[in-house]
Amino acid sequence: MNKRISKRHERQVSRAKARVRLSQPDVRTPEQLTAAREMSRSVASRHSFPQSYYATPPIRKPAGPSAENAPKAEEE
Repeated sequence: MNKRISKRHERQVSRAKARVRLSQPDVRTPEQLTAAREMSRSVASRHSFPQSYYATPPIRKPAGPSAENAPKAEEE
C-alpha cells in the first residue's frame, strides 16, 4: 500500500514540475518602463471621473402624437 502511494506521489510531483513555467525577465529599458508607467497613469485618471448616465438624449420617441404630427383641423 505504501509503495503504491509513494509512486502516485512521485507521478504527481513530476507532473507538477512539468507544468511550472518560469516567467521571462523584463528586458525593457528604464525609459520604456517610465513611459509604460505614464501611459497606465493616464488611462487610470481617465476612468476616475464618472460620466453621467444620461449624457445622450433617449432613443425612444414619446408614446403620444406630438403637436407637429397631430392632424390639423381645417379652418374656413
